[in-house]
Amino acid sequence: MDAIAETRHKLLQVARENAVFDGWGEAALQHAITQTGTDPDLARVAFPRGSIDLALEFHMAGDRELAERMADADLSELRYSERVAKAIEMRLDLAAEDREAVRKATAFFALPQHAADGAKAIWHTADTIWNGLGDTSRDVNWYTKRATLSAVYSACVLYWLGDETPGFEATKAFIDRRIDNVMQFEKFKSRFRESPFGKAFARGPGKLFANVRAPNTRDDLPGSVS
Repeated sequence: MDAIAETRHKLLQVARENAVFDGWGEAALQHAITQTGTDPDLARVAFPRGSIDLALEFHMAGDRELAERMADADLSELRYSERVAKAIEMRLDLAAEDREAVRKATAFFALPQHAADGAKAIWHTADTIWNGLGDTSRDVNWYTKRATLSAVYSACVLYWLGDETPGFEATKAFIDRRIDNVMQFEKFKSRFRESPFGKAFARGPGKLFANVRAPNTRDDLPGSVS
């Protein structure tokens, strides 16, 4: 681990413990710098935009853990919709110990000045899940899959934050319902493509989307963070 990565990790560990009280504003970063004795200039290199980069690192660290967990998990016996649901459950399980910190981060990213970064963070989670499930789409489906899952995941997080049932059983049921809704929509799209109107659309306006391609590298992702 290089000095910058080590600094990010060190500051994040302190900030995530204090986030319940400090939130993810600038005070959270300053307190972490003071508590760890980190050189402020080094901290600014690690988090150039300050607290927003600290909050994003909190989210991305969870996504990295999710990618590792998915790589080790055997989901082959599950239906595809069940695999997606399981991946969402995994991500929320990873966040369970930091639930209050997640609550503070959700409020932080909901601020108008941080909304775009919040959307990038959710997109990054959706991308992590699809990549973990072996998605190979490179056309417009690459975007629609991630956009759809971003909406589903956002709803699941908000539900989870208010769930007080043992083992978050209510959240698991909520996830299943949301995934089922998406699968119904996919069936509708399939029927639409085979309908006379759908075929006409594909020959006309649909051609505009035929040349859409996924980014070539992860640095080009809408959710990428440098």
